[in-house]
Amino acid sequence: MYLKRVRFVWFVLLASILLSGCVQYDVGVNFDNSNRGEFVQHIKLGERLISFSGDSVYEWLNSIERRTRKLEGRTQRISNEELVATVPFSNGQELQKKFNEFFHPNSSQKSKSVKNETDSELPKIESNLRLFQNNFLLLVRNRLIYDLDLRSLALLSSQGNVLANPGSILDLDFSLKTPWGARSVQNVENAIEPQKDNNQLVWKLQPGELNHIEVVFWLPSPLGIGTLLIILFIWAGFYLRYSFMPDPSTQFASKTVSS
Repeated sequence: MYLKRVRFVWFVLLASILLSGCVQYDVGVNFDNSNRGEFVQHIKLGERLISFSGDSVYEWLNSIERRTRKLEGRTQRISNEELVATVPFSNGQELQKKFNEFFHPNSSQKSKSVKNETDSELPKIESNLRLFQNNFLLLVRNRLIYDLDLRSLALLSSQGNVLANPGSILDLDFSLKTPWGARSVQNVENAIEPQKDNNQLVWKLQPGELNHIEVVFWLPSPLGIGTLLIILFIWAGFYLRYSFMPDPSTQFASKTVSS
């Protein structure tokens, strides 16, 4: 499976000599709160690429569907060349695990057959997402860092000859949507400046370069809010009990005196 996926990457680069606007790949991470969200992938392939590639492209889309189901996600096949894959997560740790596992399904093992069947060095795409969370009772502070190394896509041969501009065929986006928006952190040289659309930030990834995304955002904590509501409910009960209702012991004492 890894070999087929890598062959597809090589094929896309070779096709760039003849075709334009072949692959649109959008990845979005959407948070509802600190305990619920999903990451969504929207892949759309150009019709000219479909007709040019044959079964290789379909096998690549099928592999995305299989990996999505393995992570308890769902897929929607809009057409033969367009696919939407959605993977839910229940907390930040699960997001980090599922996201990295999706893009590195075979990271723990390297197939010997791949090494034997390929004479030249295959392009390596490194993807790593990290999420650091700090709980402040009612709110959770999140710091998301995403590093995506696409420098290998600029090389079309093991000799390092740059034969094509991958940006002309690969339209890659990464987006983050949160209830209250987010703040991009530009503290490294290769950080990408995002575009803002209401509560969503969108980064245009650069094929052939090292892409670094860092962002800080706050999320409501359902656990903290629920705990606060329980405390307020108990306090309100005590307040009503002792402010508007007579004390039974006092009532009993007054009856005893009157009798």
